[in-house]
Amino acid sequence: MYQQITLIGRVAAKPELRYTPSGVTVASFSLAVNRTWTDSEGNKKDKTTWFRCSTWRQQAEVVEKYLDKGSKVMVIGEVEEARPYTDRDGNQRASLEVTTQKVVFLSNKGDSESGNSAANTTHDDGPEIPF
Repeated sequence: MYQQITLIGRVAAKPELRYTPSGVTVASFSLAVNRTWTDSEGNKKDKTTWFRCSTWRQQAEVVEKYLDKGSKVMVIGEVEEARPYTDRDGNQRASLEVTTQKVVFLSNKGDSESGNSAANTTHDDGPEIPF
């Protein structure tokens, strides 16, 4: 069996880089995925879904180096689990944990609003620059 999720969103804060006891690099970041629609009465509606992403090895180092708060990225990965939490208004919510297989940068470092591709990263190959 196989499952895969593809997300496009904005990074909530600078990724956190750490190391496992065996020395493997891992970076974690929160990704906000927004959806906007118009309801049947013509009112504009917004919904944000939060994902907690973990990326490993060389990809983790590249993500930590180039992603900043507000960076737009596409993440391809696997959902590991859902973690419940209570938001500031007291509502029950869930954050989905995603282990990334690929992270595609959709904005340049320092230009979080740009739609240009800066780089792609994968577990094995590290950064790729599309031309």
